[in-house]
Amino acid sequence: MSTTLERNFVDFFKPNQRLIHKICRIYTDNAEDHQDLFQEITIQLWRSFPGFKGEAKFSTWMYKVALNTAMTLFKKPQKKVLWHSDIDVSSLKMEYEVYEDDEYKLRKMYKAIHELSDVEKALIMMYLEDRPYKEIGEILGITEGNARVKMNRAKNNLKTKINTK
Repeated sequence: MSTTLERNFVDFFKPNQRLIHKICRIYTDNAEDHQDLFQEITIQLWRSFPGFKGEAKFSTWMYKVALNTAMTLFKKPQKKVLWHSDIDVSSLKMEYEVYEDDEYKLRKMYKAIHELSDVEKALIMMYLEDRPYKEIGEILGITEGNARVKMNRAKNNLKTKINTK
């Protein structure tokens, strides 16, 4: 593998890894699953990186790969690793940064988010990141208008779930 490719990947990945933690936080409910999903997303990003052409922002592309990985991996009730890889991401010299928050309101919100559908989880997460509807549509493969409609439904559903807890 090219050290230039590895360096470029790390340069793009490192400032955006918090995004992956947020996806992991929404799609998992314990630290072990969080770490497993983080690793799977990282592997999928590394495998896909040679195809990243820069036509979209890196964070948009990263969202798409990460969300697809999370939705695929955690679609079934029994969570299992889908990809067995001989890729050693530790050679990229990236540190796993712990993402923690202990505030009651955040835990309550995340608990409600866990009850949403996969698409609603993705929509809410991107909403919390202040992503424009156009970008949300690109990431999910839907129109900007459809993203707005789905977002309103997801927000209403989340409000209902939070208020009933």
